[in-house]
Amino acid sequence: MHERRFQGDINRLRNPGQLERLELNRVVNIATEGASFHRILDVGTGSGVFAEAFYQHGFETIGIDANPEFIPLAKKIAPQVQFIEGLAEALPFPDESFDLVFMGLVFHETDNRLKALQEAYRVTRFRLAILEWPYLIQESGPPIAHRVDRDELNRLSDQTGFSRIEVFELAHFLLYRLEKK
Repeated sequence: MHERRFQGDINRLRNPGQLERLELNRVVNIATEGASFHRILDVGTGSGVFAEAFYQHGFETIGIDANPEFIPLAKKIAPQVQFIEGLAEALPFPDESFDLVFMGLVFHETDNRLKALQEAYRVTRFRLAILEWPYLIQESGPPIAHRVDRDELNRLSDQTGFSRIEVFELAHFLLYRLEKK
């Protein structure tokens, strides 16, 4: 269980090279464009990199992560953001609690991708944004067997009820935007 979860040094997630590769401002802008969002859930928040970025763009943000040891560091780095422990497959929030649900480099780590999408669909009012590794064999990132291909995401999205998927190719990652019906 949890064989795909990030097991490395959490501080590595905040090194300057990694932060640059993430294109934080671009990701936040693409994830939130075209709608008036106020409340955002960052699923798989890790050290709170994206939760902090959303907050700095003026959004009320909550970060959730399955790794309890990550929460204290995230709270220390971004004390203005609420961070809690929890699973993508069992989000502890009422239906439609958030305008946007964001999953940054975590969807490939979920134990049950369909359940994670169903939960995101349940708690979002409008949109889910998923930042993921491209489905390519690369020197860095998770093994190809753990990565998500577009066909799989399309199939899971159809099963979940999202109405449309847009794909944005970034320098190192893909950002999927799924709209709720």
